[in-house]
Amino acid sequence: MKSTFLLGGDLAINRLGYGAMRIVGAQLWGMPENPQHSIHVLRRAVELGVNFIDTADQYGPFASEQLIAEALHPYREHLIVATKGGLVRWGPWADINNDASPQHLADALDGSLRRLKLERIDLYQLHRIDPRVRAEISCTFLAEAQRQGKIRHLGLSEVSVEEIKLAQQFFTVVSVQNRYSVLERQWEPVVEYCAEQGIAFIPWFPIGGGMVEMEKGLRQIADRKGVTMHQLALSWLLHHGDHIVPIPGTSSIAHLEENMRAGAIGLSEEDMKELDGLVAEKGADRTT
Repeated sequence: MKSTFLLGGDLAINRLGYGAMRIVGAQLWGMPENPQHSIHVLRRAVELGVNFIDTADQYGPFASEQLIAEALHPYREHLIVATKGGLVRWGPWADINNDASPQHLADALDGSLRRLKLERIDLYQLHRIDPRVRAEISCTFLAEAQRQGKIRHLGLSEVSVEEIKLAQQFFTVVSVQNRYSVLERQWEPVVEYCAEQGIAFIPWFPIGGGMVEMEKGLRQIADRKGVTMHQLALSWLLHHGDHIVPIPGTSSIAHLEENMRAGAIGLSEEDMKELDGLVAEKGADRTT
């Protein structure tokens, strides 16, 4: 199991990153009650070896990016902050819409650069393909922004293999961020395609949820190995493919430290077969 991944051919990132969605207010709206605590969590993540932090302009909205800059700017060498654009919201997370029009993406990108205090974003990801805007239009804008030097590398989120191939006609796709875990394998074809293409696959919601019987099986294996269920799910992702970069997010320093210990958990071939057997779903589910 490799501990690092070479993103875009030139950025070495540790394969346990940090997702900065949970450091904002309740229902992902506004600033947290105690912003200083979120700052402590971010700084502790870096102390523990995280050099890849994932966020988005709509986490807050804007609050996550602002907290990252307050906690970590000026950024230490080799620390990569990835962000996303292409959504708009007016309230809690359910009140959200796509907007991948060039005008919105231009505003979103410039806003992220300003809030993160960067001249260039190392990894900028299209948060969602907008069904109201032809993907070719969004991709053309992103490719041009990259040529202008505002973006180093480009990625996608919640996409199919076909959508990745379409985007690859406009720019080099270096990352794909889809919902995926040991219990939810609906994006397995995308995971496999990313491995073939040398694309980082960044799973979000890395433990799944709501599948009681499968969670029971995962918990039994975790108890037998003396680890938490969450640690086991993260370790499975790390062992499942050297191109997989989990980004577990939390607002708790204790949970952060627990998550980071997952990188030291060894899984045998027998362990992997047992975990693989918990679910056998394939194909894409576009409802997430």
